[in-house]
Amino acid sequence: MKVFLILLLVAAFSGDVVADMPIETTLPNNLDKEIAMDLKDRTIYPIIKAGDWPGIQYGAVYSVLIGPEDDPEVVIGFGYDTPDNFVFLTHQDGQEIDLNVVVPQAFQNIDALDVTFVPSAVLNNQVLTASGESFSSEAILSQTQMLKAHEMLDAEQLLVSIARRTGLMVVSRDASHDLLDKFIYLHSEAWNDDSYGNAPIANRLFLIENGKIVGSMSLADK
Repeated sequence: MKVFLILLLVAAFSGDVVADMPIETTLPNNLDKEIAMDLKDRTIYPIIKAGDWPGIQYGAVYSVLIGPEDDPEVVIGFGYDTPDNFVFLTHQDGQEIDLNVVVPQAFQNIDALDVTFVPSAVLNNQVLTASGESFSSEAILSQTQMLKAHEMLDAEQLLVSIARRTGLMVVSRDASHDLLDKFIYLHSEAWNDDSYGNAPIANRLFLIENGKIVGSMSLADK
């Protein structure tokens, strides 16, 4: 599971104890490589998070996707992936990089990803899924990616579920009532299933037109 880590390490040692402690001077290979990379060399992506994401309180750069500014339901952070977790940009990083350049570029980086939409044979290929990758959910933010879903489903309007991180489902807005009921059921199952440890994003469906989010509907009371 990708988690936002804020580590607070408080240690108190006497001088004698410290003197006797062995000092490790070699970092694990992957960590050594991660530390050596300059922030300017990172590929930054938008990362969708629930509105109660703790990163907001710690100065993370973010924008509101759903809800009011003072009480958001869904937000977009910005950061990069490492073998162990996501690392998010903070406003302090603005001293090293130009956030006004990096943030728009992050959305273009989603456009460039090789997102694969897989038709569900069980649902007569009328539902598409994209899952298992770090930024599968973020495909919803890319007009380039969502236009592929429009074409595959031959649909002018799409309903998209991103119940939890690394998962995305798509169906035509004009699908049959029976199929839409099944789609909502699958969304609810994903929303309530924490067995994979993927962080929840939103208990709602997003309406897509021409590859862009134009609205959403809460399923909290459904």
